[in-house]
Amino acid sequence: MGYDNSHDRCSNLNQEQDSDFTRMADKAVSRRGFMAGMGALGIGAFIGMSPIAQSVQAAMSASVKSKLIGFDPVPASTADTVVVPKGYKVDNLISWGDPLFDGAPAFDPSGDAPASSQALQFGDNTDGMSLFPLSADRAVMAVNNEYTNVEYLYAHQGKAITADDVLKAQNAHGVSIFEIKKSSTGWVVDRSGQRNRRITANTPMQLTGPAAGDALLKTAADETGTDVLGTFNNCANGQTPWGTYLTCEENFHKYFGSNDDTYTVPAAQQRYGIKGADKTYQWSKHDSRFDLSKNPNEPNRHGWVVEIDPMDPNSKPKKRTALGRFKHENAALMVDGSGHVVVYLGDDERGEHLYKFVSKDKYIANNAVHNRNLLDEGTLYVAKFMAVDGELKGQGQWLELTFGKNGLTPENGFNSQAEVLIHTRLAATQVGATTMDRPEWVAVHPNKQTAFCTLTNNKNRGKKDNQPVSGPNPRANNVYGQIVRWAPAQGDHTRSDFVWDLYLIAGNPSLHSTGLLGGSANITPDNMFNSPDGLGFDEAGRLWIMTDGKYSNSDEFAGMGNNQMLCGDPESGEVHRFLTGPIAAEVTGLTFTPDYKTMFVGIQHPGEKLKASHFPEGGMSKPRSTVVVITREDGGVIGA
Repeated sequence: MGYDNSHDRCSNLNQEQDSDFTRMADKAVSRRGFMAGMGALGIGAFIGMSPIAQSVQAAMSASVKSKLIGFDPVPASTADTVVVPKGYKVDNLISWGDPLFDGAPAFDPSGDAPASSQALQFGDNTDGMSLFPLSADRAVMAVNNEYTNVEYLYAHQGKAITADDVLKAQNAHGVSIFEIKKSSTGWVVDRSGQRNRRITANTPMQLTGPAAGDALLKTAADETGTDVLGTFNNCANGQTPWGTYLTCEENFHKYFGSNDDTYTVPAAQQRYGIKGADKTYQWSKHDSRFDLSKNPNEPNRHGWVVEIDPMDPNSKPKKRTALGRFKHENAALMVDGSGHVVVYLGDDERGEHLYKFVSKDKYIANNAVHNRNLLDEGTLYVAKFMAVDGELKGQGQWLELTFGKNGLTPENGFNSQAEVLIHTRLAATQVGATTMDRPEWVAVHPNKQTAFCTLTNNKNRGKKDNQPVSGPNPRANNVYGQIVRWAPAQGDHTRSDFVWDLYLIAGNPSLHSTGLLGGSANITPDNMFNSPDGLGFDEAGRLWIMTDGKYSNSDEFAGMGNNQMLCGDPESGEVHRFLTGPIAAEVTGLTFTPDYKTMFVGIQHPGEKLKASHFPEGGMSKPRSTVVVITREDGGVIGA
């Protein structure tokens, strides 16, 4: 997610601007003139006016005030704490290493705690999360634990990894499920909760759907190709109306390696970033399951969306292969007006794609047995965006990824639907999908008329083949990111045609007064940011934007401070900064109580790469990823 530093999310962005690409971006006319002058979208009459033109027109008027946003924005910050608006307060719910069960050991900051302790504690690097209410004062939380910072996990900072160290890291990955209850002081973890559970890199799971049982999913330990161990690098999430949690496997590639120097990684695996070396986590050195030369098919068993029943701690998680295999960010699930389930999915890597799944059968309210099979049968699509050169709006088409169609045939290397799904990236390239600036979270507006996706950044845009500067990706060497918005034809998310525009373009207007590097007109020196990442709506239609970008506060990022959360009103175009995070942290993961009076937010990797953070405890304590609880002092709705 967002910018990668030393961990396994993506390669680090080169901060130096290439002058040729800067000149290309600055060829545009002024930010205000360029965007305010945009016309209607043709079939975009779903709102009557281009969404971005509508938003910008409103944002440019000083008299316009959002009817949704009712807090005083906070300034950019470099402080080692979570800053929220006046009238709000922040409490800590749970941090990496906190016990999840009665009798579980407390967090040991030395780094010498054994793997057995981590198996009973909250995992590392909180990310996507969902809340499942039990009553007005009790709920179940499901929280992703994306990866580990080896510099803090081990006393030796990753310099002498042992077999127990590998198991410890595997136990710190996955998903933490736990009950919370409302006390006199606020929400707290209930360590005696009957549903408390750790799901790790070694938890038994089932592969389901069209690819299950395929030869490419079989290993010596699993000749059926259906029984797999574990989930890891769980990025963002989704939630179903039938009460299950969707956790999304993202950067699974760096957990694999080979102890055989002569082993050659197949081209299909190279497309997913898999290499023979295993330098970061070194799991392959102590766990043969991750040794490519011994288990070449094991990587194919990861990179899926996993469905979990948070109410049954004995249930087996299911990897839903119908949703495709790639580096999943989140799974934005909705029930379309037609009754079909639609899931939007981003593949978080530079030059990859945006996907959509439509279920074969329809959702039936209060029929859990039927609904829990909906993600096993359906059609997967990938997006193609079209636009006239220089325009930030246009039309689009969802291209079907079905064996035998659109060139997905044996002549092009695809022999079954299973192979199309296992090699989804190759299939997307074959059908001519648009390469995107790292599609991350997708969020569907509560009115279901539009959907949004963060395109966080892309240093390769304009430099590498098949990554042209056009359409929803309008800047070369894109260091700031943007948010694309689309509306399905006739409001039907199962249709193949849509219209799109850019909801906002992040930038630094303090440095760039003209051209796209300054961002869209609703980005100002008071709300600027880079690398939009997490994304979510509340029921009123407030759009919550979380960032995982450069926090250097210098050069191209001067004035932006630490990573942050912003609140946007898609109707008025206003964007206001709601929260700033601590030093070297990403702000990620978002969920609410049903009354929207409590917000839960994740603070990931504070102090990464040994930066000077001591969040959340202060003093000289070790920094720990933490889920925080935000409420209003007057008990009101968050953001209103």
